[in-house]
Amino acid sequence: MPEDGPSPSSDPTKKETSHRKSILGESLSMLKSFFLRIDEKPFRAKQVLQWVHQRYVTSFEDMTDLSVILRQKLAEHFYIPTRTVLSEQKSSDGTRKWLFATESGSAVEAVYIPETQRRTLCVSSQVGCELNCRFCHTATQGFERNLSSAEIIAQLWFVNSLLRDEDLPLISNVVFMGMGEPLRNMGAVVPALEIMLDDHAYGLSKRRVTVSTSGVIPGIEELSQKIDVAIALSLHAPDNATRDRIVPLNKRYPLEQLLPAVSKYLAQFERKNHVTLEYVMLKEVNDSELQARQLSNLIHKYFSGRAKLNLIPFNPFPTTQFECSTEKQMMRFAQILKDRGILTTVRKTRGSDILGACGQLAGDVRDKTRRRQRYLQELASSRYLSQHTAEQVVL
Repeated sequence: MPEDGPSPSSDPTKKETSHRKSILGESLSMLKSFFLRIDEKPFRAKQVLQWVHQRYVTSFEDMTDLSVILRQKLAEHFYIPTRTVLSEQKSSDGTRKWLFATESGSAVEAVYIPETQRRTLCVSSQVGCELNCRFCHTATQGFERNLSSAEIIAQLWFVNSLLRDEDLPLISNVVFMGMGEPLRNMGAVVPALEIMLDDHAYGLSKRRVTVSTSGVIPGIEELSQKIDVAIALSLHAPDNATRDRIVPLNKRYPLEQLLPAVSKYLAQFERKNHVTLEYVMLKEVNDSELQARQLSNLIHKYFSGRAKLNLIPFNPFPTTQFECSTEKQMMRFAQILKDRGILTTVRKTRGSDILGACGQLAGDVRDKTRRRQRYLQELASSRYLSQHTAEQVVL
């Protein structure tokens, strides 16, 4: 049975559990410090990581190479949380999406994408998102709070344990491309990354863990000082005017500041690494041939030989005001970039039939920003309301 502790639907402020922490979010350095504080050998931290993240135990009693007394001490300070799965959906292409309850009563989504050479998990880092990218379903839900490192890792822990039980290969790649802006939650994201990379936990390669950002420059700078992982930039436009419209964060961190910051991140580490540039194709917004040439110029200026461009067909969601570029226009856009020496891929859409594709994740957010209400009010007064009947609007 799982250890007693606050379940995702319980009140985490209850006195009997308020002093305990979920052990899923404790990195090796955190656990070493804990064992030193209780006068135990710090090497015990490696054992605990292996029990939790490689053997997927649900009780401290299962950690049989630890003394009974030490197991009791662990139970006094930590708990192994249960994971409440509100729903699971399976796509016709093999993609799977889970809706996980959080301790605060909201819900977040994670998506598993199986391929021949890799098994990718897309994880969420916030309940909703602080940013307001206009083409993203998550953005329309507003924002409640950051996820803890334990809540981030719980997504990987659950999916890996499920895959193991189904006798399937475990996750090989993790992308922080689910709900939320990871670099606005550095206090939780960095420990989660450390756990993912740790050989005593998941042992993922730093090349196979990718943090995506819409362009939070202070977060990029902080990440470069703390951990070496792959980075992806949600670019979506080659000029400030267009990007201001669809990625409002650009007004604070415009391209002439953002792109040098990403270039500096790449130069920070000795290994040869690349930035993945994400570019959602929006009909008659950012898909012209002129914009393709402008994008090529930007990439050559800031990332010559160190960028991979992903052109992403826009994935519609209820109430969206955008359309996907035509296939012909996407192919023409891609060819212009390829002809100019840019490594370019038109991403295959996965999981769109379960709203699990890029930009479609929404979860269930107790919006503290009132952005959701404002968004629906805008729709109610626009011509788009009559065109999108998939969502019941309640104001």
